[in-house]
Amino acid sequence: MQTTPRANRLHIALFGRRNAGKSSLINALTGQQIALVSDVPGTTTDPVFKAMELLPLGPVVLIDTAGLDDEGELGALRVKRSLQVLWHADLVLLVLEARSVLSVSERDLLAACREKKLPVVAALNKTDLQPVSDKLKAELAALGIAAVPVSALTGAGIDELKAALIRSAPPGWDDRPLVGDLLAPGDIAVLVVPIDKAAPKGRLILPQVQTLRDILDHNAVAVVCKEDRVGETIQKQRQKPEIVITDSQAFAKVNAKTPPDILLTSFSILFARQKGDLAVLAAGAVAIDSLKPGDKVLVAEACTHHRVEDDIGRVKLPRLLEKKVGGKLQFSWSAGTSFPEDLPAYKLILHCGGCMINRREMLSRLALAKAAGVPVVNYGVAIAHLLGILPRALSPFPELARQLFPEYYRERQMKEHV
Repeated sequence: MQTTPRANRLHIALFGRRNAGKSSLINALTGQQIALVSDVPGTTTDPVFKAMELLPLGPVVLIDTAGLDDEGELGALRVKRSLQVLWHADLVLLVLEARSVLSVSERDLLAACREKKLPVVAALNKTDLQPVSDKLKAELAALGIAAVPVSALTGAGIDELKAALIRSAPPGWDDRPLVGDLLAPGDIAVLVVPIDKAAPKGRLILPQVQTLRDILDHNAVAVVCKEDRVGETIQKQRQKPEIVITDSQAFAKVNAKTPPDILLTSFSILFARQKGDLAVLAAGAVAIDSLKPGDKVLVAEACTHHRVEDDIGRVKLPRLLEKKVGGKLQFSWSAGTSFPEDLPAYKLILHCGGCMINRREMLSRLALAKAAGVPVVNYGVAIAHLLGILPRALSPFPELARQLFPEYYRERQMKEHV
């Protein structure tokens, strides 16, 4: 449970007024004193992410937030930050005191959840002190929200609340394969893994590990090599590999060594499909062709990481983009969970692969970009386009490739016919 990446966990966000018992409820759900509890209103100020196991869902993340009724200028900022958690959440747990009625802020929250199609479960807390209000039950029933009376103090109703969360989890929230659906049992996939300055000592990076696991989960065969061994690795296989999957930074070398009748793509492109919307990101790559010197480009990273001397987001991709447009671009960088507020000022968003965030957050980011009218592309898709091999890198997804690059596929069909 502890080693499951956060991005692979169901994200459950807790909302409620100050002192409704959100932190106490987290402690009751986990059976541990992992959240700070106090009678002083406003103990929780910023969203806090807590990993736990919730069977039979498995590893989840509980997100504790500040009170919806926080006061003052600073309180308003805390509420705004709390509501941004909706972009991460797969499921919302609204914590209400048993004798309360819905406030304006709680109704606004529920309206936002309906707009985002987020399932909601209500925990009617502090039943050890007071019975549940009939009016509150009626309000929630009218909104179609499952409500569970609980006491975080005594543990009453906690098992029933877990069951309600399990029932309300969105179907298929984590069942999208990376590459397994492209492989039949016994097929061979060659994974090209460069060992460079960015590679962590003694281990592989997360996208490589997750792709390897997905191949094995689908009873296919994975063969791993470095970029300077691609050609001989393919030749040594008695059975022709079905696909070659490479780190984006080795795309050009791997493309040259991979026969045209073998599918080729990158870890980053696979994550673009699993975590977000590959069609949107591929269209964002095509939008690179419209960039002009002086345009503003946002480089968005979903996490903070140790940056190496030739960092892909800080050095390599900006260099490739400026070479493409023939002049200087204005780059800005953001890391973490939010975009800058001046998003419409940018001509392109260059996003990381998103291996550390969940699908809902990535889709939310794509929605924000669309609302701002800014095309978005991830690192791997952008590199493939800048190297002129995006049509081939999309070969595992022929319908999308034909839609974006019809001329490439017409030429390919003519060559095959000849």
